[in-house]
Amino acid sequence: MKITRAMILCAGFGRRLRPLTLSSPKPLLKIGGKTLLSNTLNILEQFGIKQVVVNVHYLGDQIIDYIKKNEFNIAITTMNEKDKILDTGGGILNALQHFSNEPFIVVNPDTIWNSNYLEELREMEKEFFINKKNKCFLLVVNKNKSFDRSFKGDFNLENNLINRKDKENLKYIYTGIQILTSNAFDHLNLKAFSINKIWDRLIRNSNLFGMESNVNFLHVSTINVYNRLLEKYFKH
Repeated sequence: MKITRAMILCAGFGRRLRPLTLSSPKPLLKIGGKTLLSNTLNILEQFGIKQVVVNVHYLGDQIIDYIKKNEFNIAITTMNEKDKILDTGGGILNALQHFSNEPFIVVNPDTIWNSNYLEELREMEKEFFINKKNKCFLLVVNKNKSFDRSFKGDFNLENNLINRKDKENLKYIYTGIQILTSNAFDHLNLKAFSINKIWDRLIRNSNLFGMESNVNFLHVSTINVYNRLLEKYFKH
């Protein structure tokens, strides 16, 4: 099977990137001459994604206008969480209607995705369909490979199974890309919530799977990290 649908999470406030994000939403910040959003769309297109949902909230009209004014070779639907931000889990739940009960990719645009991730995405897709129990499959990376050394770790990974057993010694961080199915959200009576609620529920049932990335993890987390990334990797 081939995954052809995806969601990009673009509703956040980007507070740690102020003052830049006082006037521009985080997904429209530029790195290497491209916005974080266009860079993410480009990788999804290369992978073979045909349809993308983009949720927006903070300065959402700017993102909607940007998508309208630029030509992308992917069908894009925007969902404006105008009244209330739904957080990562709530935003995905709100978009499930667009995925027709098929597996889909969810991606954060603040990771600097590059072509080195494509083979890992293909391997994720393969592993996801091998295990019929899969509801959610994450790409994680050892925190030692992160440009931003402040990350404390989100998970541990043993035989493709993700856990949070040793909370003082979590070695892996979430890269910002996962494969999901709608039934991961079954029997959930919430509207605004973090995707961590889904992950923790799956962990309790030994049903959260993942794979380790070998790509150096570049992530736009703070204004200081953003400036350092520009200086080290994207200086003209």
